[in-house]
Amino acid sequence: MAGCAATLLPTFSLAKAADGFFELTAEKGQARLYGPDGGLSDLWLYNGRLPGPEIRVKRGERVRVRFKNDLDEPTSVHWHGIRIDNKMDGVAGLTQPAVKPGESFDYDFVAPDAGTYWYHAHNMSWNQVPRGLAGPLIVEEEEPLFTPERDIILMLSDWRLDEDGVLDTESFGAMHDFSHAGRLGNWLTINGISMPEIPLQQGRWHRLRLINSSASRVLDIAPSRFGAKVIALDGQPFETPRDMDGRLRLSPAQRMDLVMRPETAEDIPFETMTGKPFRFATFKIGAGQGDDLPLKQPAINRLPEPDLTAAWELPLVMAGGAMGGMRALMEGRTRDELNQMMQDGLFWTLNGKARMDDTPMFTAKRGETILLESRNDTSFAHAMHLHGHHFRVLERNGKKLEHPDWRDTFTAEPQETVKIAFVADNPGKWLIHCHMLGHAASGMMTWFEVG
Repeated sequence: MAGCAATLLPTFSLAKAADGFFELTAEKGQARLYGPDGGLSDLWLYNGRLPGPEIRVKRGERVRVRFKNDLDEPTSVHWHGIRIDNKMDGVAGLTQPAVKPGESFDYDFVAPDAGTYWYHAHNMSWNQVPRGLAGPLIVEEEEPLFTPERDIILMLSDWRLDEDGVLDTESFGAMHDFSHAGRLGNWLTINGISMPEIPLQQGRWHRLRLINSSASRVLDIAPSRFGAKVIALDGQPFETPRDMDGRLRLSPAQRMDLVMRPETAEDIPFETMTGKPFRFATFKIGAGQGDDLPLKQPAINRLPEPDLTAAWELPLVMAGGAMGGMRALMEGRTRDELNQMMQDGLFWTLNGKARMDDTPMFTAKRGETILLESRNDTSFAHAMHLHGHHFRVLERNGKKLEHPDWRDTFTAEPQETVKIAFVADNPGKWLIHCHMLGHAASGMMTWFEVG
């Protein structure tokens, strides 16, 4: 919807109740995803908004959210990327029971690291997130680096729409999606708006916080095409801003913080570079207002550094899926067992196991360094998310990376080997899963424990 710029500067936040809790409700609602020419889509929303309301706090502040479920099925809320108290992580069936219809749950945790994060449903996520249950969670530095109108959240979502521009709900849970690349949409929105105009000021620095809340869609972004520098990935700042040529992959659940200072008054296209360049928004450049504050890089978060000399090395092997991947699942299984897996909708394995059970992938001592070597033996990309921790991405296909950046979600391309390392310092039971949400539902999910 061209001209809907104001909604792209979310200055709203959750109202606090008298006892200091934010109030967050999952409920049914509607929105026009294709703009004024599309029909109304039936969605599931937080507080009736798409995306869910912004939660903005300062580093070290306590977050208290009273969540109520007004849907017809159980749900929960996961706070993605936050090094959180385990019992607040929001994983139904692992860290808490799912919140039943009509019931509520109080989330209470400290946000230790400044950066760009988000929250989303974590019970039957493959069904609930692509219906709209997601919102931004911003943890600010003690002193904000940008004025509010120049600190811009952009939640990128793809939707599968029918010929009337209405969300296709009949295809949720399709086995073809689960066994291939996942549920891919055919239309992109930013903050729930179709083809929006994003207002920027000429000659002024802006911070753009990109969040990929898609169920499966990998978005290729080329910041240099619109004059932006990268300052952080997955909420974790670099030491200095980077000029990065070429395409950067923004997989489901990943975030990318950019800084941008338009020098002319000409509009700038915002494109995804997946396949052919596709313009899905426009940066509208207006007159600069207020002082042009100098660019300040966010301070590095204090994360525990892995000790690679004493690391516990473990494999994380991804197998299964269509396009020849099923052959790998035959190892150690009879054809009848494999057929039963297919009937149960289990198409993927991690370390030979389809879907998690009561046995953790590993149990670590608190403070132990874990070195995971992931190998993607499938024909599809996977966005692997580690709960409760951040890790350094060290190598890809045996080549050490120039920048072993901190992430909470990494992309494993087909036939690629990726090494990551982290300190298991957060006690509790933590999930590892693919954030192509259909892949997680159909087997690509496990967990580990920190004692």
